[in-house]
Amino acid sequence: MPEITTAMVKALREQTGQGMMDCKKALQEAGGDIEAARDILRKKGLVTAETKAGRATAEGLVAIRVSPDGTSAAMVEIQCETDFCARNDVFRQMADDVAAMALACGDGPVEATEAMKEAVVAALSKIGENMSYARGVKISAPRIGTYVHHNRKVGVVVGLAGEISDEALADLCMHVAFADPMGITKDDVPADLVEKEKKLAREQALESGKPPQIVEKIVSGKVSKFLSSHALIEQQFVRDDKKKVKNVLGGATVQAFARFAVGT
Repeated sequence: MPEITTAMVKALREQTGQGMMDCKKALQEAGGDIEAARDILRKKGLVTAETKAGRATAEGLVAIRVSPDGTSAAMVEIQCETDFCARNDVFRQMADDVAAMALACGDGPVEATEAMKEAVVAALSKIGENMSYARGVKISAPRIGTYVHHNRKVGVVVGLAGEISDEALADLCMHVAFADPMGITKDDVPADLVEKEKKLAREQALESGKPPQIVEKIVSGKVSKFLSSHALIEQQFVRDDKKKVKNVLGGATVQAFARFAVGT
């Protein structure tokens, strides 16, 4: 068997991030072949991931990457078991790397690629906690704004067209983070939720004994209020509740937005 030198072990450790003893054993098993040893460690990582897959992942963080020209951004949510893991530098770097990979994908929801899965497994094998790629999205537009809360539990990407100041764009992204809209306009609010709200409003009005014509007015008013509170451009602006979001956009129009909150 070829001699397994300290330099070989160190090189494999730097490439994989695994412990010295694990690297030495892998090299011994591979007969000194570093590439084969890397495959052995990778398989070990996959086995470790499978054994931990059933453990709950209620924590995690959001990562965002913006293209150099500022016309697209990708956001991902990576989940893990504990907040201690979510604050680990290895976990955070992995999430940032996965977001960069998502930026290379097409617009819309981003499914995990093999490279993303491998990055997650590699971090799992180093940290020892169950973790998973929860979701991702990519948005492209003439102007991109982003927001990540200080604890990285909430993230926002907004795509716009038209002129808007950097300050107004930053405030808009923060608004989305805190107001959690369901759509850009009233028409974008899910129809099933609108029907549910309408049914509830009608039942409440009928139970109060109001005449039919009054019932319909009450239903119409409550549904309109519901839509305004969940459609982005109709919401009261978080920085100034005397204005609606559409009043602070100026000549800009929102083309798309996404908001991720860990675990929701």
